[in-house]
Order: sequence, then structure tokens, then C-alpha cells
Amino acid sequence: MSREFEIVREHDVDAPPEEVWDALTTGSGGWLWPMEYEPRTGGKAPFDGVVAVWDPPHHLVGRNDGPHGWFNQVEEVLTPLPDGRTHLRYVRSGVFVDDWDNQYDGAGQHTDFYLATLRSYLAHFSRRPVTYSSTDAPAASNTRDGFATLRAALGLADDVAVGTEATVSLPGGDTAVVVDYAQPNFLGLRTQSALVRFFGRNAFGAPVGIAVHDFADDATASETTSADWSDWLAKVYA
Repeated sequence: MSREFEIVREHDVDAPPEEVWDALTTGSGGWLWPMEYEPRTGGKAPFDGVVAVWDPPHHLVGRNDGPHGWFNQVEEVLTPLPDGRTHLRYVRSGVFVDDWDNQYDGAGQHTDFYLATLRSYLAHFSRRPVTYSSTDAPAASNTRDGFATLRAALGLADDVAVGTEATVSLPGGDTAVVVDYAQPNFLGLRTQSALVRFFGRNAFGAPVGIAVHDFADDATASETTSADWSDWLAKVYA
């Protein structure tokens, strides 16, 4: 049965509003996935949506509408703080068609992870060119212990703490990382030139996923990166 939902998050961000605005509108590949907005109210928004509000660098609303009252909307309000930082209010609202509780829980946890990645991007890689790639693990990862299997492959404990420094085996070889996000169903690693995000979507009935935001000057094409990660995941879940 369909029901409306609303997810609200508020954070103080260590960047001025203009820089946060750029991250939201032209730099989304650095923390979410690449998206394009037509820079005007009434313009085109991602996923065939419309820009309901375009007021840089203060207020952005993108909205998608569908049949039978379905909609999905994301609103971001940026308020400058006296110390040069920004207060970001993020509101996602819409309609989930079925499996409401599971979808709402999953959307909330994903939102927390994405916004944490935004803050990490602004702190370490803001406005740098990025190569984005993503891929899903094999269906064998969609089990109760699927994400624990991935953590074990990385050599990281289930209770690894944010700030932990480690060397892990990634497709490019042994890599020094800092754990910048750690929750039961999500894990974020920061390397010298990338943000690597692991999604334990097995908790919501789907395969484990990976997204890579690569800021290296010689970053390979996203298709090649995805293939490398697919091979790595296939070995993890063989």
C-alpha cells in the first residue's frame, strides 16, 4: 500500500554556501552520482524531473511526478554561518508504493551515508574532477552475512571505528585507507585520491553494492573501473 514519507536531515558543513551549492549541483559525482540540473526554476532536473526552486546558493528543489499521485522530491536549504561554514537542511519526500517500512528504513540509512560522503568530499576533494563508477556484487552477496563477508575480505572488523587507518587489498593492490564512515550496513573508505563506498544492501533484500569516486589525475574510465570492481567482488563472493 502506498504512503507518503519524509526524511529530514540537518548538518553544519565545513564549507561556504557557494562551495556546498557547487557540490549539490555540478559536483554530485564526487559524493552521490553524476547529475545535471538546468540552472533555472522550471528547468530540467535529474531523472526527467523539474527544478521546482533554483535560488543559488540558498535553495534548491528537484521534483519528479508520476501517475496516481506518485512523486519524489529533494529540497536543500543552505544557510550561511558566521564562521564561513554552512547549515544544510536536506529534506527528501515522496511516496513509497509498497514494502513501506523496509523502503523507509533503507532510504534513511542511505541518506545518512550520502550526506556523510558529501561532507568528506567537501573536506578533502571539493571541486576536483572526478571519475564515478558503481557496481553490484553477485547475487550470492544477498544473504544475512553478505556484508560481513565483504568486511572480512577487507580485513576490517564488524565494529571498525571511524578514523581507523589500515591497509586493505583493493582492485589496484594494497591501499592505505582511512575509515570515514562505519555503520552496520555501510562502510566508507578514503584513500589518497578516492572515496570508496560499500553498501550493505543485503539488509534490504538486494546485493551488496560499491560506488567509487576517483579524483586521481589518471583515473581510468568508469566502465573499466566498474569491471575491475566486479571481478574483485566475484572473488569475494565466489
